[in-house]
Amino acid sequence: MTSPESVETSANPRASWRDALAVYLQPRVLVVLFLGFSSGLPLALSGSTLLVWMREAGVDLKTIGLFALVGTPYTIKFFWAPLVDALRVPILTRLLGRRRAWLIFSQLLLMVAIVLLAMSDPARPLGVALAALFVAAASATQDIVIDAFRVESLPENEQAAGMASYVAAYRVGMLLSTAGALFLVSGFESAGLNRQAAWQWGYIAMAALVVIGILTALFATEPEASRAAEASTERTFGRIVHAAAGAFTEFAAYKDAWAILSFVVLFKFTDAFSGTMTAPFVIDLGFSRNDYAAIVKGLGLAATLIGGFAGGFLASRYSLAASLWIGGFLQAIANLSFSWLAILGINHYALAVAITAENFTSAVGTVIFVAYLSALCRNPAHTATQYALLTALAAIGRTYLSSGAGYVAAATGWAWFFAICVVVAVPSFMLLAWLQARGHFETLTAPVKT
Repeated sequence: MTSPESVETSANPRASWRDALAVYLQPRVLVVLFLGFSSGLPLALSGSTLLVWMREAGVDLKTIGLFALVGTPYTIKFFWAPLVDALRVPILTRLLGRRRAWLIFSQLLLMVAIVLLAMSDPARPLGVALAALFVAAASATQDIVIDAFRVESLPENEQAAGMASYVAAYRVGMLLSTAGALFLVSGFESAGLNRQAAWQWGYIAMAALVVIGILTALFATEPEASRAAEASTERTFGRIVHAAAGAFTEFAAYKDAWAILSFVVLFKFTDAFSGTMTAPFVIDLGFSRNDYAAIVKGLGLAATLIGGFAGGFLASRYSLAASLWIGGFLQAIANLSFSWLAILGINHYALAVAITAENFTSAVGTVIFVAYLSALCRNPAHTATQYALLTALAAIGRTYLSSGAGYVAAATGWAWFFAICVVVAVPSFMLLAWLQARGHFETLTAPVKT
C-alpha cells in the first residue's frame, strides 16, 4: 500500500527526515510526552516494585502472584470512564477545562494514594492490598483522561510521533518507579534508615514526582474537541448515558467483535505473564537489588527508548497487521532470554541481555498495540470511554490471567516458566491470523484515507 507520504519520503528523504524529527518538538507532542511519563510512573508502584518490597519482607511467592489482582481497577475502568467524559470537576473545570481539570484531580488523588501505600506494612498483606488498590484506581482514572487528551489534542499528522513519544516516556516513568525507586531505597538504607523506613521514603519520593504531571496539565492547552463538548447544553445524565451507550454499541457493530476484543485481551498477555514474576525471579536467582536496578536503569532505559521509536517506525512503515505480527513475535520470543538466564545462574552479562531484550521488545509491542487501539477508536464523541474500554480489556491479561503466574513458577521452576510464557502467546497469533483473513484491518485503515 503506497501513500502520498511514502512517495514524498522517497523523493525527498532529507526533507522528510527533518520534518519527522521536527514533529517531536511540537508543543502538543511534548505535552503528550510528559503525560506519558506521568501515566507510566504509578504502575510499578502497585506492581513489580511493590513485589520486590514484599519479597524482601518474606512474603511467599503464591501471595505475591495473587497481588496481580490489585490491578483490577485497570480492567474495570470503563465503568467510570463515562463519568470522566461527562462530569465536571467543581471549580477546576471552570478554570482549566474538562480534560485538564480531570488530569489535576486524578493526579492529586494519586499522590495521596502513593503516600498511603508508603505508610503500609508488607507484613500485613491486606492493608498493603487496599492501599495498592487505591493507587491503581487513581492511576487508572489518570490513564482515562490522558488517553482521551492524547487522541483529541493531536492532529492526524502528529499522531504517530505522539504515540511513540508517549510510549517511550511511559516506559521511562515505569523504569524510574522500578530502578529509580530501588536505588533510592538502597541509598536511604546506606544513610542509616532501616529497611521499612527506606522503602517508605522511596515511595514518598515517587509520590513527589507526580508533580511533573500536574505541571504539564497546567501548561497544556485544552483540546478544541473537549471545549466543544463542554459547551454542550445536554444534561449531565444524558451526557453520561450517551458516552457509555455510544462506546459499547460501536464495538458491538464491528464484524467479528468477539475476536477483536479477545485479541485485545491476549496480545500483551505473554508480556504480562512473565512481567509479573520477573523481579522476584531476579531476586531469587541471587542478584542484589542494586544489580537489577543498575541494569534496568542503564541498558533497560536505552532499550526502551530505542524500542519505542522502533515500534513507531514499524507502525508508520508497515501495515497494521504486519506490525502486530512483528511486535507480537518479538515480545514472545524475548522470554527465552530469561530461561537462558535461569539455566546459567548469576551472570551479569546474561542478566543485561535478558533485561535489554525484554525492554526493547516490550516497547516495540506496546507502541504497535497502542496504534491498533487508537485505530479502533473512531468516534471522538466518547473518546475516553471507548479507549478506556479497550485498555481495560488489555489489562485483563496483566491482572487476572497473570494472577496464577506464581503458582506456575513454583510448580515448574524458572527456566520452564519463561518457556511457558512464550507458549501463552499462541492464542493471540491465532486470533490475529483469523482477523487478518476476515479483512478486519482493511476496515480500520479505510477511514484514515478519506
